[in-house]
Amino acid sequence: MRKLLIVVALLLLAVVPVFAQATPVDVPVWIAFTDASRLGWAQERAAEFNEMFPQYNVVVTGYANYEELFAATALAAEQGSLPAIVQYFEVATQDARDSGYFKAIEDAVAGRTEINGMPVNFDDFVGPVQAYYTLDGKFTSMPWNTSSAIYFSNMTILNAAGVENAPATWAELDAACAAIMALDSAPEYCWTFPNHGWFFEQWIAQQNENFANNDNGRAERATEVTINNPGALALMSFLDEQAAKGYLYYSGAQGGNSWATVDQAFSSQQVAMAAYSSSDTRTYTQLGVDNGFEVLASFLPYNQETGWTGNLIGGASLWLVDGLSAEVEDGALSFLLYLNTPENAASWHQTTGYIAVTNAANELLRGEGWFDENPNFSVAADQLAQSTITTATSGALLGAFPSIRNVVTAAVDTVLLTDEDPAAVLEAAQAEANVILEEYNLLNAE
Repeated sequence: MRKLLIVVALLLLAVVPVFAQATPVDVPVWIAFTDASRLGWAQERAAEFNEMFPQYNVVVTGYANYEELFAATALAAEQGSLPAIVQYFEVATQDARDSGYFKAIEDAVAGRTEINGMPVNFDDFVGPVQAYYTLDGKFTSMPWNTSSAIYFSNMTILNAAGVENAPATWAELDAACAAIMALDSAPEYCWTFPNHGWFFEQWIAQQNENFANNDNGRAERATEVTINNPGALALMSFLDEQAAKGYLYYSGAQGGNSWATVDQAFSSQQVAMAAYSSSDTRTYTQLGVDNGFEVLASFLPYNQETGWTGNLIGGASLWLVDGLSAEVEDGALSFLLYLNTPENAASWHQTTGYIAVTNAANELLRGEGWFDENPNFSVAADQLAQSTITTATSGALLGAFPSIRNVVTAAVDTVLLTDEDPAAVLEAAQAEANVILEEYNLLNAE
């Protein structure tokens, strides 16, 4: 009996380490989506990943919006309970850097060409995406839900007005509106856009104008906002003229509240054209199908006087938390790489409308005939691929960017709803924005 007990004990001692090693390492991921298409997609990929790599247990948790996610992240940092990965939207990039919560992905990769068999190839990311998230010469966070500002046209109305193509420039837009508004069955207005700071940023970047000093905050920390520039004045003057002619519909809603007003105006055919995010390409294309008109996506119209340099990205990226154990860090890196395999990046694009962020994913989609069958879906990727990489089109990095965006949308609101001089409005907005930036830098600059 004694020998039997000893044998059993030895067997148990031999088995315990196996069970301990088989316990998967938790890799918590926090994102700002709760809908089935985006959160559901991410959770499905996590389940696949966990099956492929049973040593990890990736758990994706969704938050209602970025603000709620940021608050939860700050609280977790205070409590020493940060997850492994957190999603930050693009204009919170400087805030993410200053928080001290995160580690550059390139530093974590440390020169490796693969992690758990997942290949590392930062050069495969689409040019403007790679440029935006390369900071201080390092690939910093993992691109994921990336978009660009594009244009949607109700070609049924445009064709009725004798306009064969979507407008490429502001001048072509103005000419198209003159023809459209002359129709007996003209819509109430010609076009619209969300009064969100992102569109202001897009239109000045097209003209190769920086939003902030120090090469848009990329050479060193931005200390001044430079929105009182010729490109911004040209934009404000153009919008002012379009509103005065009765071509531009503006609801008065600003920021996040303005998107729904554009949805309603375009779907009801109150307008013939709308600037919007490429992330809703599927939705806007379907609006035409559901309401009996043809929807064509095209590049965002630009100022023909300056020409087109390129467009910015939008959306968000996934940040790797600093201070993780080696096991958790490698699990997090592997999952980040898995999300952007060609197959997954292509699937994410097809499911949500966000851009496929790698060249390999876009090649896969082309090879499968996806863009031939769904031409509207190729527009955003083509617009970014054809953009020239400059400090302007790489996007601004500065603290308190969301608050500064509010200043910009208020300035656009003033120009569209009052008789104030656009130049004076821009000057005042720049001064107000610089106070916000100075206060941020006093608290956060080293």
